[in-house]
Amino acid sequence: HCYIVGADRGSHSMDKSITLPPDEIFRNLENAKRFAIDIGGSLTKLAYYSTVQHKVAKVRSFDHSAKVSDPLYEISVQEEITARLHFIKFENAYIETCLDFIKDHLVNTETKVIKATGGGAYKMIQTCLEFKDLLVDKEDEMTCLIKGCNFVLKNIPHEAFVYAKHADSEFRFQNTHPDIFPYLLINIGSGVSIVKVEAEDKFERIGGSSIGGGTFWGLGALLTKTKRFDELLQLASKGQHTNVDMLVKDIYGGAYGSLGLTGDLIASSFGKSATTDKEFSKEDMAKSLLHMISNDIGQLACLYAKLHNLTRVYFGGFFIRGHPVTMHTITYSINFFTKGEVQALFLRHEGYLGAIGAFLKGAEEDNPNQYSWGENYAGSSGLMSVSPELNPVQRARSGTFDMLEMDRLERQLVNLPLLQDPTSYIPDTVELTEDALARVYWLYCFEEALDGVVKRAIASQKDQPEAVERAEKFRQKYRHKLQTLRHQPFAYGSLTVRSLLDTREHCLNEFNFPDPYSKIKQKENDMALKYYLKVVKSVEELSWEQRQFTLVKGLLAGNVFDWGAKAVSDVLESDPEFGFEQAKQQLQERPWLVDAYNQWIERLKGPPHKCALFFVDNSGIDIILGVFPFIRELLIRGTEVVLASNSGPALNDVTNSELQILTERIAAMDPVIHTALKEDRLALVQNGSSSPCLDLSRLDKVLATVVRERGTDLVIIEGMGRAIHTNYYAMLSCESLKLAVIKNSWLAERLGGKIFSVVFKYEVPSKPPS
Repeated sequence: HCYIVGADRGSHSMDKSITLPPDEIFRNLENAKRFAIDIGGSLTKLAYYSTVQHKVAKVRSFDHSAKVSDPLYEISVQEEITARLHFIKFENAYIETCLDFIKDHLVNTETKVIKATGGGAYKMIQTCLEFKDLLVDKEDEMTCLIKGCNFVLKNIPHEAFVYAKHADSEFRFQNTHPDIFPYLLINIGSGVSIVKVEAEDKFERIGGSSIGGGTFWGLGALLTKTKRFDELLQLASKGQHTNVDMLVKDIYGGAYGSLGLTGDLIASSFGKSATTDKEFSKEDMAKSLLHMISNDIGQLACLYAKLHNLTRVYFGGFFIRGHPVTMHTITYSINFFTKGEVQALFLRHEGYLGAIGAFLKGAEEDNPNQYSWGENYAGSSGLMSVSPELNPVQRARSGTFDMLEMDRLERQLVNLPLLQDPTSYIPDTVELTEDALARVYWLYCFEEALDGVVKRAIASQKDQPEAVERAEKFRQKYRHKLQTLRHQPFAYGSLTVRSLLDTREHCLNEFNFPDPYSKIKQKENDMALKYYLKVVKSVEELSWEQRQFTLVKGLLAGNVFDWGAKAVSDVLESDPEFGFEQAKQQLQERPWLVDAYNQWIERLKGPPHKCALFFVDNSGIDIILGVFPFIRELLIRGTEVVLASNSGPALNDVTNSELQILTERIAAMDPVIHTALKEDRLALVQNGSSSPCLDLSRLDKVLATVVRERGTDLVIIEGMGRAIHTNYYAMLSCESLKLAVIKNSWLAERLGGKIFSVVFKYEVPSKPPS
């Protein structure tokens, strides 16, 4: 089936000579199942669902009647099929080519029906589709718009942003509220529709105006003789409205203090044109008109927001469409009329909402809303800057295609129930769009590490001759992403160390390198197991105080073994003998960089915790010789333990399937672990992530349930990715322990330390006043 919605009535210049590169744009079309299309006046948005076949690394335990010296498990690479949503935005010059593609891929469906909607675009749709021998069926435009908006707000973190023209970072991405409802959607097309959205299928048009984008375009055309919408905005961006508008100071000679009106406030739009006998420039008239329309819409939006007591107000429609000049004037208007109480919010994927909604309407039998979806950075082109000052070439955007891909996640993702305030939780410690020094360093750092990642990827598939070619394609793709982010840091929403790591993982998966560190992890797990009993025995012989310190030191030493840190991978590559004891010697002596060890020890002298949730990090020495002896002590104290590990591979982090096998082998050697497993006091749960970092607002629903049911009162987060790059400032409603060894000199210096400095942060939530 193919579903169509419209309309976008902007105007772009089109170059019909550009040929469509179908493989790069219409990716995976051979497996496409269902289509939706939103044809506007200048841009077409296509949506389709496909199944993607990609390789995944699986581990399988060997028969454990075998000797302890035998390998722990075998690794196999298997094909897996996952669902993907594709959204493509392109100029109408390509519409016929696109419809040919659709028609070719609808051959196996019983009917060739296309659902269509939209005002001005409808005739164009009708003509195109009849020509292509496809039937047309209408779909409601507003329903599609709301469905699309709900979908992106729920599934794309940092979808919404505030636009700040004069700030260092022009796009300020907002953390998505766990409950997206209720909100106000101001859709500015030819006119203005104001829609209150209260639930998934509950919305109401509560108001509107005939003075909208069409008014700006129509009056602008009469005033300037400019027929193109984008050219009109271009004129406005160069204009000076004060030459045409009458300001408060033009009437009163300055501010009107008793009424609280500043002198620069517009008293009358176009007011000077009535009293001044001179020609006004097209630029100034366009700017004055833009202010007049935007202020009117802004005031209307504020009044409805106040009337319905709503603070989340999203703006969309072809009048907005990512144009800095309209986003700026709307933002200014909202700030003025609400005195800063309401922010004007815009959406990264605003142009796709109709197509997404039409697709969801047609796909209701598959119930896409019951799943969680994640943006695939490898196949998405990101938000481009269309600021005339920044990049004039992109204003025309002729012959370009924007793409968004969403992968269906195996696990449904929810908040960690122990977040103190899910609405204010921000996973990332540093926002690189706002920190230029850090941005330059980390982009350089990831580019520097690229050769090593490519080498590692090839080494993980030595038996496959084409691996070299695939690894080279990975290098090109990831390098291109890094270059894009240098020029447009906001391309994928927030730019953080986490997003750079995740983009790299997505690109590796794209070229079928599902787990480049699988063999390293296997080798390190096998080796570490041989020392497990020795470590446990040596700890047991110590006094209580010494034992606690040795266990913490072991946990920190284990955390040194991180192939994601170049300083460590260089050592591990050059010195295979580097082990647990050597790592302990590398650690900073106390007092540590962040040192709450004394408070932790005092707490341990008190009653045991009911249940500890431990987010684990690396394979090998880290998990086996660091984490297990530590949680063993907790179990002996009477604390239940939940070990949360990654659902899928990332760097040398231990995955849930690997951890199941490791725990089984350790339990065979250690009665404490064996008994805890048997009595269900030790549980292994996957966290729903395939990232070296940790977003506590997107965790496996099963994990959240386990945390709630067991009355978890201690959360331990280990490692640089999970406890430093993310969650360093996360506020939890229970006790927490965040610990890591800083294995990056630049970051250590920035935090006031040196490489291998230790962070040991023990936090107790402040009790609310009684």
